[in-house]
Amino acid sequence: MRSYRAWAAGLLLAPLVACAAPAAHNDHSGTASASQQAYENGMNAMHGDMMQAVKSSDPDIAFAQGMIAHHQGAIDMANTELKYGKDPAMRKLAQEIIAAQQPEIERMQRWLAEHPAK
Repeated sequence: MRSYRAWAAGLLLAPLVACAAPAAHNDHSGTASASQQAYENGMNAMHGDMMQAVKSSDPDIAFAQGMIAHHQGAIDMANTELKYGKDPAMRKLAQEIIAAQQPEIERMQRWLAEHPAK
């Protein structure tokens, strides 16, 4: 059981490690554009929520909560693209991300409601 938990935690933490290291080098100290600030705020919220999720001792709950945070982060980034982005292909992709991931969030939220933590 311990190795499964370690694997699940690693699965959820891997994107954080990959994203957190570059973020540490991007301290804009007040010089960030509005889009940079929006992306950074979204990433910080996502990372915090994902880290909170992995604290669950139930790997299924940790997965669902972590993925909700991950998907919400993607939706937040997509909304930032729609607000600030100009490229039609990227704007279309942002809309597709929202359309795909919002129903998945709702599915995981329903699962969590049906499987409360013990």
